[in-house]
Amino acid sequence: MVHLKHKKNVKKTIRYGLVIVSDSRYLELKQGKQLTDETIPKVRQILEEDKQELAWFEIVPDEKEKIKKILQNPLMNTIEILIFSGGTGINPRDVTIESIRPFLEKEINGFGELFRYLSYKEIGTASMLSRALAGTYKGKVIFCLPGSPNAVKLALEQIILKEAGHLLKMMS
Repeated sequence: MVHLKHKKNVKKTIRYGLVIVSDSRYLELKQGKQLTDETIPKVRQILEEDKQELAWFEIVPDEKEKIKKILQNPLMNTIEILIFSGGTGINPRDVTIESIRPFLEKEINGFGELFRYLSYKEIGTASMLSRALAGTYKGKVIFCLPGSPNAVKLALEQIILKEAGHLLKMMS
């Protein structure tokens, strides 16, 4: 069982960053309105239950330059795994994948395949619309997920948290 051997002696506590990519949530933030985002509290809860840390989060609009700018944020130095939630569909405004993919040093193709498979079991054929993506960038793992809180929950609980330490170990 070589795969189990690889999971030994992995880092137990990992610092996560979360980026919500949404025009409507960004507008709420800019207008000082009550945020209606459900993903941030859900991610915080899931990570805390797993004794992980949500080190920071940010909300940006569906704009390539704002999404790319996240990768230059000094706070990126404090996290090991970065999750983008939103902007991964096929709407013309969905540009997260186009913004992040050019920066990835290595893509983790199996993530998108596995995510869509697990999504299919929950939502059926609509899962084919997801362009979920994962890859590495400057010693970090980046995940691009749909904007649905349930999609983020599925990815975290069934894939990311199970493999995060292993991924980081394999990169070092």
